[in-house]
Amino acid sequence: MIRVAAIQHDIVWENPQANFDRLRPTIEKAAGSDADLVVLSEMWSTGFSMKAETIAEAPDGATAGFMHEMAAATGAWVAGSFPERTEGRPLPTNRLLLAGPAGQDHRYSKVRPFSYAGEHEHYSAGESIITVEIGGVRITPFVCYDLRFADLFWDVAADTDCFLVPANWPAARREHWSTLLRARAIENQAYVVGVNRVGSGDGLDYSGDTRIIDPLGEVVAAPAGEEAVVIGDIDPTHVADVRASFPFMQDR
Repeated sequence: MIRVAAIQHDIVWENPQANFDRLRPTIEKAAGSDADLVVLSEMWSTGFSMKAETIAEAPDGATAGFMHEMAAATGAWVAGSFPERTEGRPLPTNRLLLAGPAGQDHRYSKVRPFSYAGEHEHYSAGESIITVEIGGVRITPFVCYDLRFADLFWDVAADTDCFLVPANWPAARREHWSTLLRARAIENQAYVVGVNRVGSGDGLDYSGDTRIIDPLGEVVAAPAGEEAVVIGDIDPTHVADVRASFPFMQDR
C-alpha cells in the first residue's frame, strides 16, 4: 500500500521558475504527510500553452531537474507533465514524468493530444503506455484528454491497480471530468487519481475538482476552485478483492 498526495494548484503562466518557487513548500508539506507519491497537474510548470517552440525543455531541463530534486529531498515520488523536446520527433511531446527518490525516471507521452484546442498541431502524440510499480502498487499514468478514451484504460486495466490522470481540464466541462474519472475507476475496478489545476490561464478558468477514487467508485475530493492537497491510500489488495468479488472484467 502507498499513500498518494494529489496537489490541486494554480499555475503561473509560462513561468517555470515561479511555479517551482510556489510549489516547493506544498510538495514538501505533502510529502511530510507520509505520502509515497506526490502528483502535480498537467504541464504544471507552464500551463497548457501551445507555444511549444518557446516553452519545451530538454529531457534533462529545468522542470525534470526540479522534480528529481524534490523527489530526492523528500523521499517521495513526484509526478506531473511538462512540454519536452524529444529526439527524433518534429514536435515536442506533452510528457509525464514519474521521478523517484533514488533517481528513477519513467516517462509517458500523452497519446491523445487535445485536437479541439489544436494541441496536435504543436505536440506529437505518444505511442506507448507504461506501467510502473511503486511500493507494490502498479501505476499507469495518462494525461488529461486521454481520459475520454476508455479503450486506453481497458487495454491495461488487468495489470493496473491505480491510474494517474493529471490535467488542465476547463471548468466549462467539469461535469465531464468528474463523471469520466469515476467511470474509469468503476469499469476497471481500479483506483483513479485525477489531479486538475485551479485558477485561470490563456482565457480559460479551471475549477480543480481533484479526486482520488477507489475501485468501487468511492470518492475523496478537493474543494472546487481552491488550492488544496487530497491524500488517499492506494491498496492493491483492495483492488484484487473487488475484482474477485465482482468479476465483471472477465466478461469484456
